[in-house]
Amino acid sequence: MAVIGTRPDAIKMAPVVRALAADPEEFACVVVATAQHREMLDQVLTLFDIVPDYDLDIMTEGQSLADITTRTLAGLWDILPRAAPDMVVVQGDAAPCFLGALSAFYRRIPVAHVEAGLRTDDKYQPFPEEMYRRMVTVLADLHFAPTAAARARLEREGVPGERITVTGNTVIDALLDVAGRQDVPVDPRVQRVLAGRGRRILLTSHRRENWGEPQRRIFLAVRDLLDRFPDLAVVFPVHPNPVVLRPAQELLGSHPRAHLFPPFDYATHVCCERAATLILTDSGGIQEEAPALGRPVLVLRETTERPEGIHAGTARLVGTDRGRIVEAASRLLTDEAEYARMSRARNPYGDGRAAERILGALRHYFGLTSRRPDEFRVPLFDSAAPPSL
Repeated sequence: MAVIGTRPDAIKMAPVVRALAADPEEFACVVVATAQHREMLDQVLTLFDIVPDYDLDIMTEGQSLADITTRTLAGLWDILPRAAPDMVVVQGDAAPCFLGALSAFYRRIPVAHVEAGLRTDDKYQPFPEEMYRRMVTVLADLHFAPTAAARARLEREGVPGERITVTGNTVIDALLDVAGRQDVPVDPRVQRVLAGRGRRILLTSHRRENWGEPQRRIFLAVRDLLDRFPDLAVVFPVHPNPVVLRPAQELLGSHPRAHLFPPFDYATHVCCERAATLILTDSGGIQEEAPALGRPVLVLRETTERPEGIHAGTARLVGTDRGRIVEAASRLLTDEAEYARMSRARNPYGDGRAAERILGALRHYFGLTSRRPDEFRVPLFDSAAPPSL
């Protein structure tokens, strides 16, 4: 049983669900959507042709973390006896991941964790995700670590090595799938902006720890960049939460080269990543996706659970200081050698075969094969021109 509830869950779990569905002689896959994010989740499910077997439909206006927790846990508690899975598979670090693992534990069902082993070592950065993934580690029986560094963190915490498989990140599977399609519709309003002349920044910013003054500093820095570079435009899919939407409209909405949109469907998001000169984000998934497309990333956070990109040179941690953001972005927009170094660094996050390795680990766990899957190692190709693209 796969549990998903947010857009990132669905994107990263889709390759696993589709791989399981493609092997019906060995696996029957039941999909549960908690629908913590309704519209954004449905867009991804449609894109990957996934129809949930159960839909909790928990989303309500102004939902709190406590609301999400109680409704999700109650719904999963009722579904598990009916679905009777041999294993519950959860992904990442959002509420559906933790609550899927917790409900399975309450029913004494084994848990597999996709994207295991990410850490910042600060329980409030990111909030609440850092604690969710830590608690899932304690509950999980199988750990699918995206990188060797994630495996090492799990082993330092006492997870037995034989329960860990380094798979690469499934987001690269999903990204290469969508980027390779010729017939995926993209929002025409966004296409018109991307067809214009000049350079573009893709901006995403929505994390709870950046709400308030940090987010205002980010938006002011973006205005500074637009004023400094007359050939530059910003594409910003704005989270609908008023805490994000209001300051975005106030500080960026009136600028002629700041293009604010509702949240993108995933195909439009991938198109924007490919068209961007530079990406500014506080998202976790984009830190993994952008290197596969050869796009430098400035991370608008004080810490990251994905240090592999920092070490590989594909991303740079700049925080939310206005001057620091402007300085780092300006350097990449003016220094061709520096830009080339970041855009051509090796992608440490995946090669498009993560779901295949996860299925191999599941086969081994259930005794369907005696062979453990080969593990992911950082590929030796230039991310500016990866083989799959």
